[in-house]
Amino acid sequence: MMWEEQLKFYDSIVEQCPDFERKGKKMIYTSANSYMFTLLNKDAEIGIRLSKASQKAFKEKYNATEYKSYGAVMRDYVKVPKALYENKILLIAYFIESYEYVMTLKPK
Repeated sequence: MMWEEQLKFYDSIVEQCPDFERKGKKMIYTSANSYMFTLLNKDAEIGIRLSKASQKAFKEKYNATEYKSYGAVMRDYVKVPKALYENKILLIAYFIESYEYVMTLKPK
């Protein structure tokens, strides 16, 4: 998927989540409670920040890997596999789970 198409897809997920909005012009992300929790990198890959337990379950269930942005491994993030792009409702649920997770963290 081309980056512009992926940006539209990412935005269409965020639009379904009433508690947060997309930020950034070149670096695309969502944030709350002083933490970023979803990202769209320059390679058009989506990363989601999850709790340790949810990361482990996500990686096992979807054969997912760690997420990298600009060459750096993003701690606590999982890379959304392309197969999940076809299940937008599930992705919306993961975006909301990610938001709820960062809201439990101590504000910076």
